[in-house]
This record gives sequence, C-alpha cells and structure tokens, in this order.
Amino acid sequence: MRPPRAPRPSASLRPATTPTRRTGPAARSALPAAALAAALLLAGCSGTADTETPGSTSAKVNPTSARATPTWAPVTGTPQVIPAVRDFRRADGRGWRPSKGARVVVPAGEKSNVADEAQRMARDLGLTVVYGDQTVQPGDIEVKITGKGGAQQANNVPVQGAADEAYTLTADGTRLTLTAPTDAGIFYGTRTVKQAVRAAGGLPEGTIQDRPGRPQRGMSLDNARKPYTQDWIEARIREIADLKLNQFQLHFSDDQGFRIQSDTHPEIVSADHLTKAQIRQIVALAGSLHISVVPELDSPGHLGAVLAHYPNLQLRNAQGRVITGAIDISNPKSAPLIDSLLKEMSELFTNPKGAPAYWHLGGDEYQALMSSSPATKYPQLAQAARQKYGPNGTIEDLTTGWLNDRQKTVEAKGKNRIEAWNDGFFSSPRVSPDKNRMVDYWTGKEGGHRDPSSFLREGRNVMNFNDEYLYYVLGEPNQFVYPTGQRIYETWTPLVIRGTQPVSVPASMTGPDRIPGARFAIWSDRAQAQTQAQVAAGIRLPLAALAQKTWDPRTPALSWTGFKALADRV
Repeated sequence: MRPPRAPRPSASLRPATTPTRRTGPAARSALPAAALAAALLLAGCSGTADTETPGSTSAKVNPTSARATPTWAPVTGTPQVIPAVRDFRRADGRGWRPSKGARVVVPAGEKSNVADEAQRMARDLGLTVVYGDQTVQPGDIEVKITGKGGAQQANNVPVQGAADEAYTLTADGTRLTLTAPTDAGIFYGTRTVKQAVRAAGGLPEGTIQDRPGRPQRGMSLDNARKPYTQDWIEARIREIADLKLNQFQLHFSDDQGFRIQSDTHPEIVSADHLTKAQIRQIVALAGSLHISVVPELDSPGHLGAVLAHYPNLQLRNAQGRVITGAIDISNPKSAPLIDSLLKEMSELFTNPKGAPAYWHLGGDEYQALMSSSPATKYPQLAQAARQKYGPNGTIEDLTTGWLNDRQKTVEAKGKNRIEAWNDGFFSSPRVSPDKNRMVDYWTGKEGGHRDPSSFLREGRNVMNFNDEYLYYVLGEPNQFVYPTGQRIYETWTPLVIRGTQPVSVPASMTGPDRIPGARFAIWSDRAQAQTQAQVAAGIRLPLAALAQKTWDPRTPALSWTGFKALADRV
C-alpha cells in the first residue's frame, strides 16, 4: 500500500504564482514557452509578458499611464480551437493577441467566483491579473459574469444544462471581453482563448457565441483491471477539461482488483491502489475544472476482487461450480457487504451543494442471466425470486430488485443521478428498474439485449457508450478494435447509440434532455497490452473527436486532415 500524501489545494485555491503540474507528453496544462514567445513576437514584443511572475496579482489601482495600442500581425480566419466554436461573427480589425504587459481584468474583484478562472488563464498565457475598477487597455482580457446573481454567485455554480455552459468572447479594438452566465461558461471561454493562442497566436476580430450541444460529455476509465497512477489520471482530467468535456467516470472495482483504500473492508483492497487522500485530490482537481466524477462500483457481477475474500457469497451453479465475479443475490449476507462499500465510497466522492451527484451501479454481465436456462442452472436464485415476487418471479426480477435496493443505498448518501449499463435493465410486470435510473447503452450485440429505441420510448434517458465507436479495449479481445478519432469524427453522432445508424425514434426523443451525451470508455481487459503512455497516445484523437461531435451536432467544417493537424497544435 502506498502511503497517503498530504492533500493538495485545488486549483481554485492555489496562489496564482503556483505552476500547474504537468505529467507526460499529452498533458498540456500551460501554454508552452515557445508558443507564448511566438505570440509575443507577432504582437511586436519580445521577452516575457511582464516583469512580474506570470499569473501574479497586481495592485488594485489604475495604472499611472495607459499602454500604447499594440501593433501586431492580424489574426485571420476563424478561431482555431477544439471543439470548434458554434458561432463566430467576423468584424474588421487586427484581432487580439497576448501582448507584453497585457492583463486579465476582473471587475468583480479577487473574491468573486471567476477569480480562479482568471488566475488559471493568466498562468496559461503568462499574463497578470488585476481586480476591481480598472481601465481596460489594449491587449487586456476582461472577464465578467452576466447571469443571475452576477459576481455574487457561489464558485463552481452547479450546471443544469447546456445554457449554463455558454459563453461569449469579443475581440474588439485589440481588447478581449469574456462573459458568461456562470463560472463554468467563463472556464470554457478561457479554454477557447488558451487553444486559440496555442494554434494561431490569438483570436480574430469579432464575436464568438458558443455553447455545447449535449450537456454531458466525458470519458470513463477502468482503473480496476489496470491500475493507473494519480498523475496519469490527473493529466487526463486536465486534457479533457481543455476539450470542454465535463465528466470523468471511474470504474474502480472488478474481478482483477479493488483500487481504492477501504477502511471498512481493508482485506479486499489491491496492493496497487489509490488512497482516499489521492481520490479526494482527484475529485478536487476535477471540480476545479468543472468536471463531475462518476464513481462506479459494479454489482451483482464483476465483483471478483471483493468475493475472493468472501467465498461463501460467491454464486454457484446447480453443480456447485463457482461463477467468477458473480455474487449470490439470494444470500441474505450479500447485500450488507455491498451496501457497506457503497456507503463508504459514496462519502469519499463528494459534490458541491446543489450539484448533480452521480453514481454508477454497474448491473452488466451478471453471469446467471447470460445462461440459456437461468432457473435450471441457478435454482437458489429462482427460488428466491418466487419467494419475493410470487410464483411467476424470475431471476431478472430478483436482479432488478437488487439494483433498486443498491440505488436506495446511494441515494440515502445524497447521490441523485444514478446510472446502470443497459444489460442491467429488464421488463417485467412484477418489478421495474427505478424510473430515475439512466441507461448507459454500450452494446446490443448479445442475445436478448434491447434496442436503445425501446428505452427512449418508455421514457428513459440514454447515455451513449456505443461500443462500436467509443470502447477502447486494451488488447482488442472479443473482436474489439481500437477506435479511431477519424471514424468518430466522420461517421458517429450522439444519436448513433447502437451499431452505425442513428436511433430510430421521433425527433422529440433525441434532444439533449433525452440523450444527454456520450462518454469514451477505456477498458483494461488485457492490462499489459499497452503502457499508460500508449493509452494516453491512443485516446488523444478519439477524445478530441468526441469533444467536437458532442459540442456541435452539425457536420464539422474541417476535414479530418485539417482537424488532426489542429489537434496537434492545440
């Protein structure tokens, strides 16, 4: 077991002079010195942006003399960012570049809810931050909240929909203004500025009005079969934040490992695991970057690492053979074990007050239901189902009841956005999956699985995990192939939930309120097939393509060749 490290302050609490930690070649937290130098050179400047430490806080007074208007090479074309902005209205002018002496101006003050976003952008660009009543000068960036409550909003206001993530950027007369209804929108605007400077040196003259097409956009990581380091995970969180993705799912328990420290059941924890202190740091970093963490403790299948220490709770067939990873849900001691873990882990993954509190129940690939004759092979489950649901009760009913009970456990701990895999949903007149549980649709290839249209027609929301496009399975077992960014970019949309064709339902069922988005999933089935560095390299372009297609539903303007070249620059 690795000793816990002292918790680090989240990005929003660190001093502006603290550099953002970077790990690995794919982690691009700050603008490279070469890119900044090039931008300054184009702006007609040399050296660093200021004599102060980049990102430091200046005095709250107006400067004694106004800076001269910078002369720089015009920024032409459209904003060069991923995902592409939804709307850009061009105007006449030279555009904006980060020039020497330029500042990030926060009229609402250093205690406002956008101060941390301003400090982060200043660090990214090598600028300084000033607060209060300032004269916005040539080269400056002014940052303002325009929504209800304005600067009095709490920090990291919970985002309820795409409108809360919108922002406006205006480059006018060598000045840049960033406004948004929430600090999440401000954050996404700062990502646009950072990428535009990296790719093109700045932003062209005009106004950007931008917002996401789908409110939930993210990645999922199987940390159970293959342990990933805290540094690697945090680097990916920073990477997806720059792409304006806003969810990170962590699958931390499976047959091969239980990867988070447990105080209630220390015996189940794998040697290579994350401590609770490390998880808190990961959650804090994600929150500071407007990313929700979605924890997943899968049951009643995929519990091999837990059940290795509780052999009496393992599911056995009629011949007494142990079914790897499956818990016997007819055993009265099974539920208390899993509930104790759910309670402990749910307390670890905290959420800001009022924010969506996610939890993933798993529910997939319960081996008892993958048999051609479940009742014959697992008579103890069939008997328990009849006792609970009457003479016609089935093992599917018993499984649905199990997941409903686990949902109640995490809801009692404050979780209010509950998800499960699509093969954990069953139709029955006796018991139904909780109506508020979202369907995470990953496969329709196995016998008996329902089409995503059936879930939408019965009123359920469906998250897109289409394994045809969005499953990066290490070692490519079971006919999986590594997905490519090009295929996602050119042929996938959030409506392509199963196979390669859009789901066939009325348009009223395909909006962001019903299909809220998608996640790109990394599964570690053959853990040694790739190193952490190889995984990071392999998922870089697919994540960029996912970001583009979930942000803007329209056909992208860039060809794949152009998009790939841009991804290499930003």
